[in-house]
Amino acid sequence: MRLWLPILATAYLLGSIPFGYLLVLIFQKQDVRAIGSGNIGATNVARSGGKGLGIATLVLDALKGYAAVLLAMHFAPTIYVAPAVAGAASTLAVAAAVVAVLGHVFPVWLGFKGGKGIATALGVFIALVPWVALSAVGLFAVVMAATRYVSLASIAAAASIPVFALLEVPARTPALMIGLCVISIIGILKHHANISRLMSGTESKFAAKKKEARA
Repeated sequence: MRLWLPILATAYLLGSIPFGYLLVLIFQKQDVRAIGSGNIGATNVARSGGKGLGIATLVLDALKGYAAVLLAMHFAPTIYVAPAVAGAASTLAVAAAVVAVLGHVFPVWLGFKGGKGIATALGVFIALVPWVALSAVGLFAVVMAATRYVSLASIAAAASIPVFALLEVPARTPALMIGLCVISIIGILKHHANISRLMSGTESKFAAKKKEARA
């Protein structure tokens, strides 16, 4: 238990690094929070600072989540499940995943006002349940191609994570399923404004180049 505090603190600090904010500040000399939707995530960065910065934000936000879980796995790799299946991710690794996502959503450096956690969640899912992450990315791509709504694709992918985990992860524990559900719920709840716009038909599609575009 002595490991929990330093590992979770590190996971939070990793998750709280505002890469989108930093990249736009460095390369565009602007505050991304004052542009477009004001979100520090990859979609708003892409609309505000170009696709290159958007892709860089996506990758870096995913990597920080991946790194947080990898750190926890180094000290607490797996726990016993059953003779017939491989070990499941440790409870510490699952907790680090949740905390890393919370760090992105509530970063101390930006007054606890961060992004929606989707890219960081992708990173932790790749570390914890890689096949589930791949399935969710596939669903995201399908919904995105069909609708051009990043928000709808993100919500669908987030909601699918617990379902894919039940279907694809034999070595699962209550802690793992709770952690995956918590992260999915965080991602969906952070899209509450997008959900309202989707329902009213005012949500911006990714291809639409509008100054008022929201993500």
